[in-house]
Amino acid sequence: MRVALVTESFPPQVNGVARSVARAAAHLASRGIEPVVIAPAPGPGPRPVFDWPVVHVPSVRLPAYRHFRAGLATRALDDALDAHRPDVVHLASPFGYTARAAAWAERRGVPAVAVWQTDLPAYTRAYHLTAFEQLVWKRLKSIHSRAAVNLALSNCTARDLTDQGIGSVAVLPHGVDTDRFHPDFRDTTLHDALTPDGELLVGYVGRLAREKQLHWLADVANLPGVRLVIAGDGPRRRALERLLPQASFLGALHGEDLSRLYASLDLFVHTGPFETFGQTIQEAHASGVAVLAVDAGGAAELVDPGVDGTHFPAGDPASLAGLVASLAGRRDVLRQWGRRGRLKVRGRTWEAEGDALIEHYGRALVLGPARASRPAVPTA
Repeated sequence: MRVALVTESFPPQVNGVARSVARAAAHLASRGIEPVVIAPAPGPGPRPVFDWPVVHVPSVRLPAYRHFRAGLATRALDDALDAHRPDVVHLASPFGYTARAAAWAERRGVPAVAVWQTDLPAYTRAYHLTAFEQLVWKRLKSIHSRAAVNLALSNCTARDLTDQGIGSVAVLPHGVDTDRFHPDFRDTTLHDALTPDGELLVGYVGRLAREKQLHWLADVANLPGVRLVIAGDGPRRRALERLLPQASFLGALHGEDLSRLYASLDLFVHTGPFETFGQTIQEAHASGVAVLAVDAGGAAELVDPGVDGTHFPAGDPASLAGLVASLAGRRDVLRQWGRRGRLKVRGRTWEAEGDALIEHYGRALVLGPARASRPAVPTA
């Protein structure tokens, strides 16, 4: 089987879509399937090397996200697909130039599998662009209606797609590397350095962007006996450093540095209400750390309140701070939640996700290309 993974984002870009596509392609190759990744050309600098082909299409830099490049819907995409002759086209978080790949698949009679990974309609609310929300939905529906199979990462996002009239939706959660993220990476020296007076170490890991609602952490940063650390980078970093002067900003961490930070936390906090999933929650659980997550979006589904963490109400930073304050004196509970979180994710491997993805490719081949009536997708 030959699979073309057409993605809006790919390494060296750092985000959930880029990482998941790289992992999917690696898994396909390990199973004897021939993948090719088609992605926007990155900017200047070193490019990672993979054991399978990567074709870059022309791209432009987005002003609001200086590290993100958007692919252009040009003939180069058609040529890459024609050259690989895929049996299945995998559309990763399609919205921009990948719409041309959906149209190519329809013309060639090749089934497509579309993976919903980014809640762009919700982002219009986060960025106060609600006038465009229905236009965004129209664009997304025109692409997803061309897919034989649509995949969502969580039950709530699957319901959203179904409510919008998108059919053939299945849920395929992400896996997590339980060896890379493990309680054994806990570093007492690092914990003590970040909490010199024995404070509760509360951490966030992820992109520093508006939709993450990190300003809700302002009251947490001011709590006595609590130390807030933030790992990651993004367009809101400078603004957040001004808003949260008490917090420690560690920048983007990788490899064992990231593993040690996760495992050294006393509590992980996740504030993004617009997530389709919440991979960092699984990484915290795998590290044996309790999680406090917003009660909205796909992130909420990953936390069982009173078992491996708890929820706080979206848009209520006072409640968030109150929960952190109450948990600061209950570290035995936090350790118990962390152990249970580790047990919960032990079977959620990337290998299991990759094999399930291959099964969905097989289902798409049986179903054939989508033939439902749909609006036209622009190809240029």
